[in-house]
Amino acid sequence: MSVYADLLRYRELFANLFQRELRAKYKGSLLGVGWSLAYPLVLMGVYTVVFSVLWRSIDVKYYPLFLLSGLVSWVFFSSALQSASRSLLANANLIKKVRFPRQLIPFAVVGTHLVTLAVMLAVLIPLNLVLLPGTRDTIWLVIPLGVALVAFTSGLSLALACLNALYRDVEHLVTALLLPWFFLTPVLYRFEDLPGAIERHGTLVKVIRWGNPMAPVVEAIRDPLYFGRLPSAGDVVYTCVAAVVALALGAWVFRRVDDHLAVSL
Repeated sequence: MSVYADLLRYRELFANLFQRELRAKYKGSLLGVGWSLAYPLVLMGVYTVVFSVLWRSIDVKYYPLFLLSGLVSWVFFSSALQSASRSLLANANLIKKVRFPRQLIPFAVVGTHLVTLAVMLAVLIPLNLVLLPGTRDTIWLVIPLGVALVAFTSGLSLALACLNALYRDVEHLVTALLLPWFFLTPVLYRFEDLPGAIERHGTLVKVIRWGNPMAPVVEAIRDPLYFGRLPSAGDVVYTCVAAVVALALGAWVFRRVDDHLAVSL
């Protein structure tokens, strides 16, 4: 697809946009990219206290590592989606002045959050290797599965950024949906750990499990990263298909609105 081939064709421009977005994100910050760890660590602490200490609803070994193994995927996805959805609006002046592949802007924003993902994994993987030795044979699978996650996020981000340039309600809709989407995604829990859920509400669990594209992604990445086992074939196939569909959707939406972006902005 030419929409994505432009990443290579205009790689120097993409690098400049990426550096620009990265500098803007951490401008004036003392810790810089170190702040990438603050948000997931705060979430991990709060959810550990609530669900593993006070409520004791989940009995999982090294629950903070279990949480982080799910949060790395979700924090990257949700943060990138929110930022990218408003990226074209934020760069309206640049888009109006110069003709260039506009899709590079949301991709550059996703790239800055990819740095965050890399930092989180750089901290989490050594901890898991030390405390969960069973992961040593499977943890390498995080790389290809992470590529699929990035592809899925990039395609969806491009589509939402384009739609938000035409309809300003899109970014507010994304913000409103992300919180319930988070709780429907098995980051804090596993479906099999929910008391009686599968027995009493088996159909509902299946709908949430397979109707939520992030559920198989989180499960597929957490299996090798935390449990030290191969992800299920269903989760892997679903993740790869979701990535391809998202990329196709992003390219289709972009081609439909590209000629109207400068006017809409």
